[in-house]
Amino acid sequence: MQPILTVDLTTSETGQYIVPDGWERSFLGGASLAARLLYESITPDLDPFSPEAPLLFLNGPLSGTAGPAVGRFVVCGKSPATGLWAESNCGGFWGPELRFAGYDGLWITGASQKSVYLWINDRQVDFRRAGRLQGMDTYRTQEAVRQEVDAPRARVAVIGPAGEKRVSFAGIFCDHGRTAGRTGLGAVMGSKNLKAVAVRGTNKIPLSDRETFAALRRTANRELLSDTVAGVARALGTAGVAEYADYMGGMPKKYYSQGSFEGVSNVSGAAMSETILTGVKACHGCVIACGRVVELEDGQPRKGPEYETIVGFGPNLLIDDLAEVTLLGEMCDRYGLDAISSSNIIGLAYKLFEDGILTEKDTDGVKLSWGQPQPARRLLEMMAAREGLGDLMAEGSLRFAQHFGVGEEAVQVNGLETAYHDPRGTSGMALSYATSPRGACHNKSDYFLVDWGQADADLGMEFYDKHAGIEKVGNIVRHQNFRSLCDALVLCLFSNVSFDVLVNMINAAMGLQNSLEDYLRVGERAWNLKRAINNRLGLSRENDRLPKAFLKPFQDGNAAGYVPPFQEMLSVYYEARAWDPVTGRPTRKKLIELGLEEIADDLWGVEENSI
Repeated sequence: MQPILTVDLTTSETGQYIVPDGWERSFLGGASLAARLLYESITPDLDPFSPEAPLLFLNGPLSGTAGPAVGRFVVCGKSPATGLWAESNCGGFWGPELRFAGYDGLWITGASQKSVYLWINDRQVDFRRAGRLQGMDTYRTQEAVRQEVDAPRARVAVIGPAGEKRVSFAGIFCDHGRTAGRTGLGAVMGSKNLKAVAVRGTNKIPLSDRETFAALRRTANRELLSDTVAGVARALGTAGVAEYADYMGGMPKKYYSQGSFEGVSNVSGAAMSETILTGVKACHGCVIACGRVVELEDGQPRKGPEYETIVGFGPNLLIDDLAEVTLLGEMCDRYGLDAISSSNIIGLAYKLFEDGILTEKDTDGVKLSWGQPQPARRLLEMMAAREGLGDLMAEGSLRFAQHFGVGEEAVQVNGLETAYHDPRGTSGMALSYATSPRGACHNKSDYFLVDWGQADADLGMEFYDKHAGIEKVGNIVRHQNFRSLCDALVLCLFSNVSFDVLVNMINAAMGLQNSLEDYLRVGERAWNLKRAINNRLGLSRENDRLPKAFLKPFQDGNAAGYVPPFQEMLSVYYEARAWDPVTGRPTRKKLIELGLEEIADDLWGVEENSI
């Protein structure tokens, strides 16, 4: 690996951190390596907004190589939303550009007294004043910084007004609305008075066997061009699965309380393609190009909404106007808000208003009516500015609901709002949400795809019915390990290339001779390490639960009458993971088996017998 650039914003000192060779081999990169690098720093008494709190941007060994959809990076730290391990994954061009500049990561600590941004130009680091950028939205900030550093091709990662205001679900944005959105790390960046990081590089990315890697990369990209999932993403964007998700009963409506909605087809990827789509956008070196470019009545090119945004501001609020959904998603991007959390919390507000718990007195005279986008717009403005009711909503759905004495109404896990893949439609998502290291996350295992038929035999997985229970637990564990490997690489979830090609690519890039099982063990190691971090932060088996909404069957739709047998699945999951059923920790035996002896001693005590 190249060095990691270290920056102390308090002292304006910079340095380089060299990753130990053993950690490179055991964790590879991305979120997996970040968990090991930050293990000692993320303690129970650490305030995520304190100067001591770390903010680590990290690439993977394939990032920027123009390989199979690997133009990605991760941001990691401690979440202000959950108080647990935080990681967020982002596409675009910023991560590769950092590697071209000679660094595989950026490790930030401290806090500046005044607003600043960083300018990294081929290993030259400058601190620039950012006072004039305060309050500026994410799109305008990127353009302003590029102009100021006089580098039109620089890539800029920024926060918006929400990050400056420390909204607990503020994200970090770059390029065409690409975002590290989940877990609130934009708020952490805001607490450090860091408005942006601009990067420009002209160096080659180091590869152990460049010729072999190039040949494999060409093979992998050809496979992607013929892959069905990649083809749908290229033709229709991620929203291309909307109608199928609805058909399978996995798309929630009316804040997770309704199983059907006639307007789904009006806000699907197909509807977008037939009406407002004008072009596509791709991340660095990606042949899929799932990003959408659309035009509304004003003729201005805009980012088209992805699946989560379409459902969150569409069926979740019973809105079937694609133009309105697009504008609500753009508001999130400009303010610097995570669209999943934002739409989830707004859905909760609509529900509480319908139930009479919120009134127009609480909402500053705004009537929250299902199917109406105007109130959602106003709530986004209030959240981003922490104005009125928005100040409460900016703390996240759980704290918002608890303020009104109805915490159980918040559809979240461990403080992170749930995405829009309902486990009543695809039962595997029950464990995915409940056991994810960052709260209710659909990407640590997007098991709904497996329940839709993508059970890969090469991963040792079998296909089970979408409503199967304990029999699919082994699959889920295997899939989580694989997605944890993807987060180490950092590999897009749409990169469906054959495993022998993928394994050989990693080996050629890093100079290794590992097998698929070796790399799946990397994923398992990282999964258990993140669990240990969360255990140390206070997480136990009691935290592995589903929100009340998911335990109540739909009365209509294609998943009507079903709830997943969650407790039975969780018990089998603990056995499969070798986690202690009382404490919820990975057992000492499992940690040692994974080469995490120091973590085992820390979690269980040096003299503890094997459990």
